[in-house]
Amino acid sequence: MKRPQLSVKRIAMEKTNARLILIITASIFIVVFSLVTSKTLYAQMRYQSRVIDKKKTTLEQIETNKKEVESLNRAYQEFSSEITNAIGGNPQGSGDRDGENARIILDALPSKYDYPALITSLNKLVQTGGFQITTITGADDELNQATNNSSSAPQPVEMAFSIEASIVATDGVKFLQLFEKSIRPIVINKITIQGKDSAIDITIDAKTYFQPEKKLNITEEVVK
Repeated sequence: MKRPQLSVKRIAMEKTNARLILIITASIFIVVFSLVTSKTLYAQMRYQSRVIDKKKTTLEQIETNKKEVESLNRAYQEFSSEITNAIGGNPQGSGDRDGENARIILDALPSKYDYPALITSLNKLVQTGGFQITTITGADDELNQATNNSSSAPQPVEMAFSIEASIVATDGVKFLQLFEKSIRPIVINKITIQGKDSAIDITIDAKTYFQPEKKLNITEEVVK
């Protein structure tokens, strides 16, 4: 039995349908690919736009910082080159009230906790008035303050101490005035005086400060 022969028209239609299916499939692929590519390109364009904005903001901040540095440098030079320092001494001298302003400021508010240096400073201060300290007491908090040497927003930290001295009664005012001459800020909390013949035993409970150095936080930002 012979197989039925397909007509030429039927064959042509089948070929046409096959081509249409191929064309439609290719068109769908192209459309889908175009949509995906367009979405990716749009996201990339928005990302690049955010990066450019961040770079522009950073550049503007850098320019502002450069101007601030120049202004600060001029102010420092003027402050450091004054004929008379901040406490009335000679910037080039070697006396108790001499020295450059920058060094005076650093001595007045140290950036690191140093209790032995405080004791030495107080002894020297009292000796300049002709007095001798009987005892100096206080809590050496060096271990706890070892990690408090820098901060992005530093604040003064108290250092408490107590001084005892035996002086002539008439020298009481002179002894107290010594603490007003200290480069370091000293706050007297309590004064105890006991008479002893022509002398007096005076105890001063006070505190001074140190301020951790300012830490500059340089951060990196990931643009998403």
